[in-house]
Amino acid sequence: MNLPTQLFLDGTHRNSASAHRTTLINPATEEPLAEVTAADVTDVNAAVESAQRAWESGWRDLAPGKRTEILFNVSRALRENLERIAQLDLLSIGKPISDARDEAGLGARVFEYYAGAVGKFFGQTIPVARGGFDFTLRQSMGVVATIVPWNFPFPIACWKVAPALAAGNCVVLKPASLSPLTALALGEIAHAAGLPPGVLQVLPGSGATVGDALVTHPLIRKVSFTGSTEIGRRIMELASRDIKRVSLELGGKSPNIIFSDADWQRAAETSPMSVFANTGQDCCARSRVFIERSIYEPFVEKFVAATKQLIVGDPSKPETQLGPMVSAGQRASAEEFLADARQRGSKFASGGGRPHAKGFYLEPTVLLNVGKEDRCWREEIFGPVVAIMPFDDEAQMLREVNASPYGLSGSIWTNNLQRALRVSRAVQSGVLSVNSHSSVHVEAPFGGFKSSGLGRDLGMNAMEGYTELKNVYVAE
Repeated sequence: MNLPTQLFLDGTHRNSASAHRTTLINPATEEPLAEVTAADVTDVNAAVESAQRAWESGWRDLAPGKRTEILFNVSRALRENLERIAQLDLLSIGKPISDARDEAGLGARVFEYYAGAVGKFFGQTIPVARGGFDFTLRQSMGVVATIVPWNFPFPIACWKVAPALAAGNCVVLKPASLSPLTALALGEIAHAAGLPPGVLQVLPGSGATVGDALVTHPLIRKVSFTGSTEIGRRIMELASRDIKRVSLELGGKSPNIIFSDADWQRAAETSPMSVFANTGQDCCARSRVFIERSIYEPFVEKFVAATKQLIVGDPSKPETQLGPMVSAGQRASAEEFLADARQRGSKFASGGGRPHAKGFYLEPTVLLNVGKEDRCWREEIFGPVVAIMPFDDEAQMLREVNASPYGLSGSIWTNNLQRALRVSRAVQSGVLSVNSHSSVHVEAPFGGFKSSGLGRDLGMNAMEGYTELKNVYVAE
């Protein structure tokens, strides 16, 4: 398979100004996969300046209908390349092929949504006390830097790039060092579908080099980042120097709350994949489970049984549900949490070991008897580990739910409508699902409260976030 391994600048693949390259490892086999060119500061400057020229010379002023046409063409081209995109994520991050195909399709759907949104995104006319005529404009910002993670590299790249382009900006996309292949393919495919040179640049490389250079570059007007809370704080600090606009989607420690009046049997059977999907490498993972005490024991029994039925193995096989973790380091980090849980006396109801001799695999692990001060209960693990705890009182449970510094996602299971509304209002989280584990909808805003970030991806809210709001008053 032909792997994209060079930077994508001005509509072509090219080498970096430096000779530095990054080795990608296939996490399912632990074998080297490819050597990818790593950008340096010289490449960042060239990419941003080229994007600025592309913005000034036409993209910002392109007729909405033409921008719509180009983005629809990109969406169609992505669908035509769906299998290629899926295979790239399978090889580079161990994404199970069925999930990789779904995510490739999601990326195409995101471009389709924002292509259709271009002509439906507009300002307002406002009656003002002085008379005259007052109206608002939504204007593009200029060059936007988008920095995306390795856990869902293709769809997250799409849901940042597509609304930014639809709003009339040019984009410099920095993929994670572990997962640059689908981002490089996106640049190539979008250009072939009609996106002008310079409108989308793709720069693989380290966060310390490429990321910092983008965040501090004077021509970058906004930074959109998905990743760890620690790096999000650093981006805010660097961006504050010249008041860059920032949107951040960061960590999570999401709750899964099951009341006794719910269809708890269905919740128990489906909840394992709400935390173990993508091998737990998901900021929306429902890694803290709160069970009303009267159903605690039967729920745990069904939950553990469903967990043990999950298929962990070769990501190229369509029946595989959980692949390897992305790297040896990520697995080692999760195993440190498990060692701490063992030391503190938590009960391992299932999992905790390595199911295969080769590959960065880790069994989905269910922990019981976890203390509220234990690391596995409080901290984001980003691995296939869940902690389950009973509760007796709704108010006390909600205090514990909201004691977390995070507030990204979560699920509430109940058949009582009043309770569903009451608890939904009370949980401090940007995204919630009732009787479901679905966190992401292309048409709806996605983002968190507190240390889980600021700003929103997806929906029309994302497009607003890539524009400046201008008010114009015309006197009579």
